[in-house]
Amino acid sequence: MPVEVTWWGHATCTIEDSGVRVLTDPLFVRRLAHLRRRRGELPPPQAAVADAVLVSHLHSDHLHLGSLARLAPGTRLILPRGAARSVPRLGRLVRTAALRVTEVGPGDEVRVGELLVRAVPAMHDGRRLPVGPHRSPALGFVVSGESHTYFAGDTGLFDSMADEVGHVDVALLPVGGWGPYLGHGHLDAGRAAQAAAALAPRAAVPVHYGTYWPIGMDGIRPHEFYAPGDEFARKAALLAPKVTVHRLGHCERIRPEGTW
Repeated sequence: MPVEVTWWGHATCTIEDSGVRVLTDPLFVRRLAHLRRRRGELPPPQAAVADAVLVSHLHSDHLHLGSLARLAPGTRLILPRGAARSVPRLGRLVRTAALRVTEVGPGDEVRVGELLVRAVPAMHDGRRLPVGPHRSPALGFVVSGESHTYFAGDTGLFDSMADEVGHVDVALLPVGGWGPYLGHGHLDAGRAAQAAAALAPRAAVPVHYGTYWPIGMDGIRPHEFYAPGDEFARKAALLAPKVTVHRLGHCERIRPEGTW
């Protein structure tokens, strides 16, 4: 299982497999609207180096135009179907930055070098908020090369998750958020452990926690910010004991043998 995964914070990861670099939901800013980065240094410039970028849905902490502008010309950008129509500024960015765009829906596959990227369903509101018609689905992605890596994006548990995702070696699972309340369509640490049990990967990495927090809320329910990674590891040990959980620090990389 030679895949390598780097967690840059929030839902931003680099998946390296078969000599191909895939970046997920890039967010490279210290502040976004009412959120500020409270933990971890900003990712270095090499974090934006990728052969392809996967965007799971249109929320601005996942489809962030300023971060996408840092991509090199010619980078393949894989987006939910209807994204360009729903986010008019995206089209201008794509033309200016000379990005190659492919829009996909659940079940669609895209070849990126030696990798096959398959879009899978997610249970999440995929609209561009605070306004916007529900035109674009929220997605997860399975990146297959020498290994099979599942990036869940934002999602809640749903009955067909294991069937839709299929066999995976590594699962990148959201376990928290950016505020003290996770609504419908999200995984918390407990539900992420249930997902790990259903998917049965060899390894799981908790993401989407412990990075951004609303300004002025530092003292409100701080355990919701700091604890989800450890809580996921503890609950996964009970529900999915055969799954090895790797709780990374920001900008840390994992191989099957461990972290470095």
